Amino acid sequence: MTKDYDVVIIGGGTGGYVAAIRASQLGLKAAVIEKGKIGGTCLHAGCIPSKALLRSAEVYAQTKTVEKFGVIAPEVGLDFSKVQARKEEITERLFKGVQHLMKKGKIDVYEGKGSILQSSNVLVEMNNDEGEVILNTKNILIATGSRPRTLPGLEVDAEYVMTSDEALKMEALPTSIIIVGGGVIGIEWASMLVDFGLQVTVIEYADRILPTEDQEVSKEIQRLMKKKGVKIVTSAKVLPETLEKGDGVSIKAEHKGKEASFSADKLLVSVGRLPNTEGLNLENTTIDFDRGFIKTNEFYQTNEPNIYAIGDVIGGLQLAHVASHEGIIAIEHMAGENPVPLDVTLVSKCIYSSPEVASVGLTEEEAKGKGYPIKTGKFSFRAIGKALVFGESDGFVKLVVEEGSNKLLGAHMVGPHVTDMITEVGLARVLNATAMDIAHTIHPHPTLAEAIGEAALAVDGKAIHA
Repeated sequence: MTKDYDVVIIGGGTGGYVAAIRASQLGLKAAVIEKGKIGGTCLHAGCIPSKALLRSAEVYAQTKTVEKFGVIAPEVGLDFSKVQARKEEITERLFKGVQHLMKKGKIDVYEGKGSILQSSNVLVEMNNDEGEVILNTKNILIATGSRPRTLPGLEVDAEYVMTSDEALKMEALPTSIIIVGGGVIGIEWASMLVDFGLQVTVIEYADRILPTEDQEVSKEIQRLMKKKGVKIVTSAKVLPETLEKGDGVSIKAEHKGKEASFSADKLLVSVGRLPNTEGLNLENTTIDFDRGFIKTNEFYQTNEPNIYAIGDVIGGLQLAHVASHEGIIAIEHMAGENPVPLDVTLVSKCIYSSPEVASVGLTEEEAKGKGYPIKTGKFSFRAIGKALVFGESDGFVKLVVEEGSNKLLGAHMVGPHVTDMITEVGLARVLNATAMDIAHTIHPHPTLAEAIGEAALAVDGKAIHA
């Protein structure tokens, strides 16, 4: 059986299904091939399930401190099976929502494994031995995403050594865990698991956790993670050959010129992600690669003009909302819509630890490295009434501004609900706003967003409540 399409999308994750919806809106006949469930990693093994667990952990930790709000409650307990059930319920509801969107857009979804026969033909090996289908298409969009990277010697066995994929499926919580890697995923898991009551140790190769964030943000979140009880070891090189399993796990790391030993019930490897390019038959194409990632132009075209690629499989900012935007640009380019290329400095980035971290634009270090004369404004949540009402006053808002023009170059936040607040300064970046534009925006009182207005005033030493 063969069918004809304007675009065939290999991969039904956030980037892939959003691209399909945009194609449908533009009148293009689209098909999505997904070997798992539509929604992909973000919906089923990443963004949504991990945030559901993080929320349960946050609520559990907060209920232990309710007396400070004047609430007297009996001893708080945790039923992890119900935590997992809630996660599955949320995921299933969103899964049904995406399925509805596919039907609404008259988008054909093929459940199976897709591979490229040539630039105009895609083979689908259907799941459950349902045979093969060949799809003829004018364009192909590769949106196959990524998978957790491991380290040689730290191969996953799901019992002692895990990645985030296996950790999401835990039926019961251990009492202690070692997390190798202090990046975004590692810190989110550290925050979650310490809130669930585990003894958590993070081992990070760089000299600070969250090494791609602003240095002041890294320093603050490290302080706050330690305050929660997370043991953090930086500038440490894990020695996989020293891994021992049995009664839990033990491993050594080079730290300050010596070998340090660590032991726990389980070990979580969080050292980045690898692109899913295997099995696509890309050897049948002239597509180029960069360190395993597919190379594209600014409109996500590969070397073959009718084959595009988006999302984690091309590297860059490996974020669901970036993949979605890349998918829209790629589809609009296919349709001759002349889209505007993505400016990565306009992308808001979020870390859903407790407290949260959010940023957009250049860090102070990056701005200086690019030669900008800069000034900064910083304001603590400790002086924000709503933060005190919430009982969450740790953290700050920091703005990086070009001296002279007063143009906002970047914003960096640590604190309560900053992943929701970051969009204000994200819009300011899109509109090329100045710090005074933000300062002159009247922020309602009492709100957490007042910290943004105060930070904007602080750029010129005019903060009111400092």
